[in-house]
Order: sequence, then structure tokens, then C-alpha cells
Amino acid sequence: MSVRTPVLDTVDLGDPATFAERDLTAFWRTLRDSAPLYWNPPTEGRRGFWVLSRYDDIMATYRDNVTFTSERGNVLVTLLEGGDAGAGRMLAVTDGHRHHALRKILQRVLSPRVLSQVARTVRANTRQLVREAVEAGGCDFAEEIAGRIPMTTISNLLGVPGQDREFLLSLTKSALSTNGTDVDEVESEMARNELLMYFMDLVEERRASPGDDVISMLIASSIDGVPLSDEDVVLNCYSLIIGGDETSRLTMIDCVHTLADHDGQWQRLKDGEAGIDTAVEEVLRWASPTMHFGRTVVHPVDLHGERLRPGEIVTLWHASGNRDERVFDRPGTFDLGRTPNKHLAFGYGPHFCVGSYLAKVEISELLMALRDFTTGFERTDEPRRIRSNFLTGFATLPVRFRPDHRGLKEVD
Repeated sequence: MSVRTPVLDTVDLGDPATFAERDLTAFWRTLRDSAPLYWNPPTEGRRGFWVLSRYDDIMATYRDNVTFTSERGNVLVTLLEGGDAGAGRMLAVTDGHRHHALRKILQRVLSPRVLSQVARTVRANTRQLVREAVEAGGCDFAEEIAGRIPMTTISNLLGVPGQDREFLLSLTKSALSTNGTDVDEVESEMARNELLMYFMDLVEERRASPGDDVISMLIASSIDGVPLSDEDVVLNCYSLIIGGDETSRLTMIDCVHTLADHDGQWQRLKDGEAGIDTAVEEVLRWASPTMHFGRTVVHPVDLHGERLRPGEIVTLWHASGNRDERVFDRPGTFDLGRTPNKHLAFGYGPHFCVGSYLAKVEISELLMALRDFTTGFERTDEPRRIRSNFLTGFATLPVRFRPDHRGLKEVD
């Protein structure tokens, strides 16, 4: 059942400032223990919404795209505004047959087999950036390394010209979060619109002169014999650039931030005691960069003694599910050797992240470069958090590297 207490009432999950200014560890534990279905009340003109905090409830909701739909938005930004303009056309906010067909199209270019060459490029780019930063002594890791790897990767896939990538990075940073102390939803909406307009121009160019990039592939694709429209292509490019940049970038930043505080775990990685594959999974669980996804109730359903009614919003909080004591042993411990580790960082069910393989490649290459080129690292200043009710992480991360001279001498 839903429980209300004065302590819980002080937390508004719809307010981006909540996540930048408060440690919610105790809040999530309270919800998991005593209010697994929680009602976040309407505030300041925002609608109220249901909150699911337990791992098993989140998994069950992800599996059920009949009772719960993505087609009215899948994040609070759009759900609270009444819907998503990309519904029924963008993979993330499409269900049923069309979702399955769109997913098959995108999986053709995001599968491990197809991405083997991309993975080699990620490796070369990552090792060059980390090597240069280590030799320089340090850097703002968020800006100079994490800000470049995912954007370069997804831009190469989409065929985005090199000179446009800094511009796109600035837009993705503004679209669903902000680096400042004041959250300006108007600026965020403008950034989202600019991304759409940018890809509309790029789609027109590719229709006139196709290449071997994802945009050209989408243009040439069809569902049930009907070619994808320009709007279909643009919306899915928008989804790919946001998903391909934001989540991987924030995970990488959190990875270095966390390892700087966990000397023992770093040493396990450096010595080879903790494998890269298990380390990647723990980094993803720990960071949980996408704090939530949302659904809208389609059919009445009873959950934890409450009747959920059609049209109500249900939010699924990875930030809590990935710390659920019912599933994870010592969930508050960062353990690079953790296994099993069935975290929720990529969601679950029909909407499991189509770019998960690429994200894991990027994080694993970062970990290997740090392992090979450094003996450790430390923060040189306090990082600045982003402000968002969807994503979590840091906008800045100044670090100093301790070089591994033996590793730096080796030829990649």
C-alpha cells in the first residue's frame, strides 16, 4: 500500500533540485521497506504520479506493455506535460508491432557483429584520450574524456560531421539536464527542438546523397512495406544521440569518481583480480545514470493494495531498484567482482536498451585504458552535479593521474 509520512512528504521526485541537493539513500530504503507503491503528490502545477522502488515490481512492470504503455511518454519531462510528440514513431515511446519492427531495424546496425569495427575505433579513441590526459598529469575528466568518447562513437554511426559534434554535445547536455543551479525548462525544450531540426537537415542531405551511416540505413528502411518518413528517421536519430551520449558519458564520469574513493576496488582492477566484464556491470549498477523510466496505466490494475487507474503515471526507479536488498547482496557496497549482477541500468523487457552492447564496449575500454596507463588517480576539486529528475551524475570531474610508465611505453 501507499504510505505517507512527514519525512517522505519532504521529497518531491518531480523537482530536479531534489537530486542535486539531497542524498536519497534513506528515502529509497524507506520506500522499499514500507511504501513500495508510493504516491508523489502534485506540486507547483505538476501532476502527481506513482513511484515503484522495488526491483521485482519494476521488472514486472517492464514486462507488461499491455497494462502499462510507453506511448504517452517514458520520462517525467514528457509524462508530466501530457505526452511525447514521438509516440508511435520513436522506438522508446512505441509499443506493440511497430515497436518490434523498429527494434529489428535498429538492431541490424547495433548488434555486436556489426559493431566490431566501431568497437576497434572506440578502443583507439579511448586509449589516445586517456594516454594524453595521463601524460599531461590530469584533466577535467568529464569534459576532456567522457565528453568525447560516446559523442564521437554515436556521431560516427550517424554520419554527423566532425565540426558539428561539440554543438550536438552542448544540446544533449541541455536537453534533459542542466549544469547550472537553475533549471530552465524553456532552454531544455529549445535544445530538444534544435536537435530535431538539426537531424531534419541531415536527413534531407542523406536522401539526396546516401552514405553507409545509420541515417541512410533508416531512410532505406520500411515497416509493412511503408518507408519510414522523415519524421520517423529524425525522431529515432534524436533518441539515439541522447541515449548514446548522455548515459554512457555519465556512467564513465561516475566510474572515475567512484574508483577515486575506493582504493581497494581500484587495486583489484589494476591487479587483474576483478575482471573487466564484472567491473563494467558493477559500474553500471552503481552509477544508474538513468534514474527512472515511466509508463502510463492503460487498464486498471491492483498493486500493493491500491487500484491504479487508466491515465495515471507510474515511474520505475532504477536508482532504488539497483540498491534493493531483496536482490543484491550488500547493495551499498561497490564491488567490481559482484556476480550475479542483474542490474536495471538498461531497463528490461521489450524496451531493453538497444544500445547496451555499445555502452558496455565504451565503459570496458575506459577501464582497460585506466588500468594500463595509470597506477591510480584522485580528484583535485569537488565535482559539480547535473540537475535533472531523469539523469544523475556530474558535469565536472577534475582529476590528477598517477602514470604507469611501463604501461605508457607499450604500443597499443
